[in-house]
Amino acid sequence: MAISLADIKKLRDMTSAGMMDCKNALTEADGDFKRAVEILREKGKSTLSKRGDNETTQGAVLSRVKGGKAVLVCLGCETDFVAATPDFKTLAGHIADAAIAAFPQDAEALKATKLPTGYTVEEDITNQAGKTGEKHVLAYYGALEAPFVSEYVHFNGKLGAIVAFNKEVPAAIARGIAMQVASMNPVAVDAASVPAEVLESERTVAIQKTKDEQVQKAVDAALKKAGINPAHVDSEDHIESNQAKGWLTAEQAAQAREIIAKVGAEKAASLPEAMINGIVNGRLQKFLKENTLMDQEYQLSDDKATVAEALAAAADKEAKVLSFKRFSLSD
Repeated sequence: MAISLADIKKLRDMTSAGMMDCKNALTEADGDFKRAVEILREKGKSTLSKRGDNETTQGAVLSRVKGGKAVLVCLGCETDFVAATPDFKTLAGHIADAAIAAFPQDAEALKATKLPTGYTVEEDITNQAGKTGEKHVLAYYGALEAPFVSEYVHFNGKLGAIVAFNKEVPAAIARGIAMQVASMNPVAVDAASVPAEVLESERTVAIQKTKDEQVQKAVDAALKKAGINPAHVDSEDHIESNQAKGWLTAEQAAQAREIIAKVGAEKAASLPEAMINGIVNGRLQKFLKENTLMDQEYQLSDDKATVAEALAAAADKEAKVLSFKRFSLSD
């Protein structure tokens, strides 16, 4: 049967699919709009299935604030070309608007939320995938509710944050702290709220790093005492390369290997536990200062104040950050 331009436009308005896709779907469905919609949706599912392993490193990060509620969402796609299209931006905006209006508990609940098109978030994401031929995903959804909230999305639309406060604070410091979260990517609000597994991982790394450094210092001192440049023997490849260049004799190479093995083993077996723990604790304190929000140096401060100090100065000593959410397409 003949498919009219009016019918094609009607199906496009219903689904946001491309004109040619709409024409082909109507032709396949013999003009049955309900069937044509299903054909387009199946095409979108097929696109997602075929491109399931593709990375969605492009897209749009958006935030919305309403009263004491804030949401952060990201609609992801494969290329910046698709992310820049009006239809993609419109869909991302509809998802963010639906999120703040319905304030769903999690991403799965958001996917089931209806959009102005009449479809759910998940259905419209599938429709968009079929239209563009690219994989689309709800890459992130985060929500906060508190006495006061703030938000920040970077100008490129690929990085954003929302922050919850225990009370109302001036807009400038609220936005500044949201910017801090986005740019500095803290692991927690403060030292007390750092997850135990993060601390344990950092401690393990710090212990090994400290032990390796102490062993290396002892080895380097022994090498220098033997008249061997430690930089010439810091790996087996360097030893062989520097022998070939004439910078090391065969005897020096053999002596270096012996010193590295013997002194390294002896030092590793005799490291003072108290000294190691002291250095490790210092490293952990440095990690916490650099990676917990309230102890970080506030990036908008001229006097190297911490975020906690800047917040107290701008609001009052009772004001504090309760929690935050952050997402970046480039992480």
